[in-house]
Amino acid sequence: MSEKFPQVIYLPETMANWPWRRAINPHYEEVKAASNAWFESFKPFTPQSQIAFNKCDFEHLRTGCDLMNLFFVVDEYTDVEPEPVVRAMVDIVIDALNNPHKPRPDGEILLGVVAQQFWQLAVKTASPTSQRHMIESFTAYLESVVQQAADRDSDTFRSIDSYFQNRRQNIGARPSYVPMELDLHLPDEVFYHPVIEELSYYIADLIILDNDIASYNKEQATGDDRHNVITIAMHEFNVDLDGAMQWAANYHVEVETKFLDGLKRVPSWGPEIDQQLKQYIYGLANWPRCNDCWNFESGRYFGSKGREIQKTRLVPLLPKSVCRDNSLRRENVVVPLVDALSKL
Repeated sequence: MSEKFPQVIYLPETMANWPWRRAINPHYEEVKAASNAWFESFKPFTPQSQIAFNKCDFEHLRTGCDLMNLFFVVDEYTDVEPEPVVRAMVDIVIDALNNPHKPRPDGEILLGVVAQQFWQLAVKTASPTSQRHMIESFTAYLESVVQQAADRDSDTFRSIDSYFQNRRQNIGARPSYVPMELDLHLPDEVFYHPVIEELSYYIADLIILDNDIASYNKEQATGDDRHNVITIAMHEFNVDLDGAMQWAANYHVEVETKFLDGLKRVPSWGPEIDQQLKQYIYGLANWPRCNDCWNFESGRYFGSKGREIQKTRLVPLLPKSVCRDNSLRRENVVVPLVDALSKL
């Protein structure tokens, strides 16, 4: 594998043929403002890092917005910590979700109260089955965060297969599906049916591929690209960056085809359940489009040039940077701005 990197990265247009087009909730701006005001009241980041965080724009719509805020604070706080510290943080969040009305201890890291308040509001409008699915899937996500920290500590380089097994939880897709079912009552024999679970994993894989393609440039610049399928593909297949991007694009097509074929195998459980399942599967199918739009529109990965890059598919390679001071923790953690990285 050549160590020479191009000065401009070509991003494959993976979503060109995805049948589900861009759509947005008409109440998004209003609900987003309420969610962001709630989150910022905790002062989870320094003022400058909060600006970087706010580049990540994000009853049920509010739960979805609050969930995205919870994801980001968990990610940013745990990304700079060793496994034992991450384990302790994760245990606090799990306890808060399972005990939403239990007073949080004085001096506890704010992850506990953020998770607790998120869940206190969510359960007011969430069906019993969706509540159970949230606890189950968010716990699995948190456990994968601990595993990621262990990989970081041991300098572990996963294989493609091992990476996807971990990343399907670590990307947070399964908890992100729950806001789509807050008003549904899907029985276990439906929700956990092998075909339905298969479809949910295909969507997670599409999200992983598009996220890692979009985030690679920023992550390689900040030295955080080991947990990225593009880096792993370069090592496993002995290809350069363009080759890894092409592999990801080809695999994306394979997964798209598997999902579309899987739709033909969805069983029927009668009119009432089938209508609920139709709503849930539409939400699943919409997620890759949502993720792709967010990658380019939020500012997190491409700064102020996201819409332009979405059209041209060309992004200048960011210089290697040491701007992230991993000695800073919790409220002082640094969230790098892409526009600032490009000026180094």
